[in-house]
Amino acid sequence: MQYGPALRAAAGIAVLSIMDAVIKAMSASYPTFQVAFLRFACGTIVATGVVAVMRPGWPSRETVQANSLRSVIAIITAVTFFYALGQLPLAETLVLSFLSPMFIALFGLLMLKERVDPRIIAAIVIGFGGTLIVVLGQTEEASATRSWLGVGAALLSAVTYALSLVLLRQRAQRDKFLHIVYFQNIGPALLVMPFGIWFWQPVNPMDLAWFMLMGALGMIGHVLMATAYAKAEAARLAPLEYTALIWATLLGYGLFSEVPTLATLGGGLLIVAAAMLTTRR
Repeated sequence: MQYGPALRAAAGIAVLSIMDAVIKAMSASYPTFQVAFLRFACGTIVATGVVAVMRPGWPSRETVQANSLRSVIAIITAVTFFYALGQLPLAETLVLSFLSPMFIALFGLLMLKERVDPRIIAAIVIGFGGTLIVVLGQTEEASATRSWLGVGAALLSAVTYALSLVLLRQRAQRDKFLHIVYFQNIGPALLVMPFGIWFWQPVNPMDLAWFMLMGALGMIGHVLMATAYAKAEAARLAPLEYTALIWATLLGYGLFSEVPTLATLGGGLLIVAAAMLTTRR
């Protein structure tokens, strides 16, 4: 693997993990749809400023259409993931999202007509086992307070996130990265705006700074990810998603006093091993 794209992807994941921590903090005070809308609206403000300075030119009709489809997938991913963050510990949410690299391989088979590899089937079985450990292997106290809707939302976000990355890989080779990042913000903002307004609660002026930080982190993270995926295959970069567990564990403990359980760590190791099997060449 080329080190440049790998380093950019790892840095992007770190930045987005910090954004996830901010989202989790805001989700304790505001409805999920409002958080999602403000995240993408603030991201659009930041992206507009960057586009105004760098002037990448107007996107083609094909670029608009393709990235509009990614916007729909992005908002489903965001809303389900934000909801899961509000319901589950940060590290557990990230571990469940680690199923996405296996779905990346699956979508590669379905969308890119890649040949069936027995390792992918084995990886899916192992990864499913890891997920069961995370979901069912908690202490009685943790299980009693678990949000099963949160678990389901985290799993759904893993599927749609994988689809989004496969589409990102396709578009990153054709579109300018600023066009991709701009549509990644303004598209979801417009789609989720009616729901954000419907569930709107008054925003503390101090929290507006956190939402703007959320938008800036999202912009930086997606620029790093888009430029990385333009230079390297999605399956090659997918294992770097697991570095998010390090950030989630540190941020969860430092900011929310969340200590990951043995089940979360054990299941996470199985999921990582499964996805590494999937991406190994």
